[in-house]
Amino acid sequence: MTAKRPRLRAADLISGGLLGLRARRLRAALSALGIAIGIAAGVAVLGISASSKANLLSQLGAEANLLTVSAGSGFDGSPAPLPLTAQPMIARIPPVESVTAVGYVPAVTVRRTSMVPAIDTGGISVLAAQPGLLGTLGGAVSHGAFLNAATQRYPAVVLGAVAARTLGIDQVAPDTQVYLGGLYFTVIGILSPVPLAPEIDEAALVGFPVAHRLLGLGGHPTELYLRALPDQVQAVTSVLPFTANPAQPEGVQVSTPSSILAARAAAGTALTGLFLGLGGIAAAVGAIGIANIMVISVLERRGEIGLRRALGAARWHVAAQFLAEALLLSLLGGAIGVLLGAAATAGYAISAGQPVVVPAVAVAGGLGIALVAGALAGAYPAVKAARLPPAEALRAT
Repeated sequence: MTAKRPRLRAADLISGGLLGLRARRLRAALSALGIAIGIAAGVAVLGISASSKANLLSQLGAEANLLTVSAGSGFDGSPAPLPLTAQPMIARIPPVESVTAVGYVPAVTVRRTSMVPAIDTGGISVLAAQPGLLGTLGGAVSHGAFLNAATQRYPAVVLGAVAARTLGIDQVAPDTQVYLGGLYFTVIGILSPVPLAPEIDEAALVGFPVAHRLLGLGGHPTELYLRALPDQVQAVTSVLPFTANPAQPEGVQVSTPSSILAARAAAGTALTGLFLGLGGIAAAVGAIGIANIMVISVLERRGEIGLRRALGAARWHVAAQFLAEALLLSLLGGAIGVLLGAAATAGYAISAGQPVVVPAVAVAGGLGIALVAGALAGAYPAVKAARLPPAEALRAT
């Protein structure tokens, strides 16, 4: 008659593993902490990166259909200013939804008062702008109002977010003025940051008519912003140089602000690998801690191992129990790490006004890494426990 092989049910294996961990709660908690910190760092980095990317995409629009046209140089290197007809000609391109112009006013400074030295410009540039600028760029006014058909003809100025901060102006009042080009201009508005056109943030915006009359602009735009139909961006880009300046199309530069934001996102992800590496190191340290606690557990429980073997438990039963404890311990640390990482992502995104995005791959990857770390950490202690001779284990008691 063949002896029946002892069986070990999965439920018994899990309950036994949980009992082993509860018997050493403080030690188990400290060992799981290393895994939790590593997984939390990885989930937080991926979550914050995904949230920032979602925010950039929302700024760009689904198709990133904003284009810029600027004056460049001809074949001989001489300046090739945009013709006065550039804007109306581009507006006639059927896929173009809106177009607006800005003009750089050279050699004009902006200061808080005439008492401020002329060399203390704060890096603020002066741009002539049209009333439709914010609509095309998707910008907004944080205080006051933007230029309109009336105010663009008078000494009125709208400050970009950075320019207003440089000048120390955070509110708009009827008597708020700045010294611009040797004249006092009334500040009628302050803009919110414009991610798609950071040059606007550092500028003081005046109307084209007043820039021509008082600042000597001459009326020529230096840059055009336009929105095209999302599925026609490439087609519009190909015809813009010839439409803006038929006489010198080589002197027209066309770019997409989306490429600037893409470069910014790439720069942001440059540190992602570093933080993921640090998270991996923390997870490895946690795995070493789990291996350490499991080896100590084997030494402390030799009597238990010998008794189980004497009662008929096979070697693989003992190995499975210790491996299950290591896996449960690492899985617990991984779950806590995922929750901490998601909480860190949510806190950062909410404080930065971004959408909260926790990628599923970060959650699954965090738990997977925790299980792999637990398996590697528990392999040696499990084999060591299984190889203990029953008699020797009992004598150790």
